[in-house]
Amino acid sequence: MTTVYVVFYSLYGHVYRMAEEVVKGVKEVENVDVKLFQVPELMSKEQIEAAGAKEAKESFAHVPVIEPDMLAEADGIIFGTPTRYGNMASQMKNFLDQTGGLWMNGALVGKVGSVFASTATQHGGQETTLTSFHTVLFHHGMIVAGVPYSCGELMNMDEITGGAPYGATTLANTDGSRQPTANELAIARFQGKHVAGITKKLHS
Repeated sequence: MTTVYVVFYSLYGHVYRMAEEVVKGVKEVENVDVKLFQVPELMSKEQIEAAGAKEAKESFAHVPVIEPDMLAEADGIIFGTPTRYGNMASQMKNFLDQTGGLWMNGALVGKVGSVFASTATQHGGQETTLTSFHTVLFHHGMIVAGVPYSCGELMNMDEITGGAPYGATTLANTDGSRQPTANELAIARFQGKHVAGITKKLHS
């Protein structure tokens, strides 16, 4: 059985919602098992509450927290992160910084890697977040997959929407009030199915 892990960090729930759709996409591919994980939180409960994220965090508190060494168990890994000034969130970076042992042992070499993200605004760094995240995956020797233009939702010009050939994205608004749209969720679902299909071909 081919295994794909979806590993995310979310504060206000936007990336978690995208992760749910990615999981749905993976499940569309037969004989591929998918597991959903979140990375550890670095903020205190007081800081989360002060940021107005308590309710959102509680909505996905049931999702298990992954340990770095667990990445070696998967054949493919799809990471999700909010954007922080054009880069991944510190919680995700901290998690990846603990994968040195995996890197030394080549434990992720040949596995499929992919990334999705959220930004506050339309030009808030979604593409730089995805491509800079890819650099980490390349260092681990992973085979990086994005979202090809066979995903028709990438061509949608009728609305403001996230989504790039580098990965699915959503736009959260500066106050977090905007939720992932149907178009953005469709791209996330496509990404999950696409990555699962590639992973199955390579590792089954």
